[in-house]
Amino acid sequence: MGIDEQGVRPITSITEEAAPFQLRAASLTLLTLKVVNPADPEFFPRLATMLSLAPGFYRNAPIVLDLSGTGLRPPCDLVEFCVRIKELGIVPVGIQRANAAWERAAALAGLPPFPTGRATDAQPIAKEPSKAASGTRILAEPVRSGQQVYAHKGDLIVLGAVSHGAELLADGHIHVYGPLRGRALAGMSGDKSARIFCRAFDAELVSVAGLYMVSEQLEPTLIGKPVQICVDGEALVQQAL
Repeated sequence: MGIDEQGVRPITSITEEAAPFQLRAASLTLLTLKVVNPADPEFFPRLATMLSLAPGFYRNAPIVLDLSGTGLRPPCDLVEFCVRIKELGIVPVGIQRANAAWERAAALAGLPPFPTGRATDAQPIAKEPSKAASGTRILAEPVRSGQQVYAHKGDLIVLGAVSHGAELLADGHIHVYGPLRGRALAGMSGDKSARIFCRAFDAELVSVAGLYMVSEQLEPTLIGKPVQICVDGEALVQQAL
């Protein structure tokens, strides 16, 4: 086998087992963080609170920064910004919907542009029944303390009890046909039309599309009763069924 002018041996054929690497296409699901005003003093404290709602779900999660909300604000120091983001346990891996100035700042921080996907929070759930149905996850057994269950792109249905310390997450609705004593976070992709339904309400925390309510905020008269949790305007409400 000859060597070319640059001293590189040309590749003719090689088995997969002998190859030093393999380059393949992959389809990955990434979370996005929509950045509006990174200079707001409440930005990082509020983000820390949000991440603490489901620490197992967000831990070391790759995040794409959606910069469409920055408007005409000049770019911040994205290197320092990413350092602070990583301190909260999530990992920025790229940007999307950025203007030219923010793209230049992102390049200095080593953040490549990502293609823009379809925003899930702009799609009413009634218009995508097949999508929600295809991702539905059903659990016949109880969810015990320390367990985390996630229904990606669909609803989560739990036929048994959810113990204290357990965590339910779904991009769509959450249905619990036993007591709900742990955490339940619906609309994880930002869908404000998502709801939580349970037969016996006694949750540690409930959340829909980022709005949340802890046990101290629950209506005492609803404890142990059939309840639904939904978003009304910009507020999270609890209603008897």
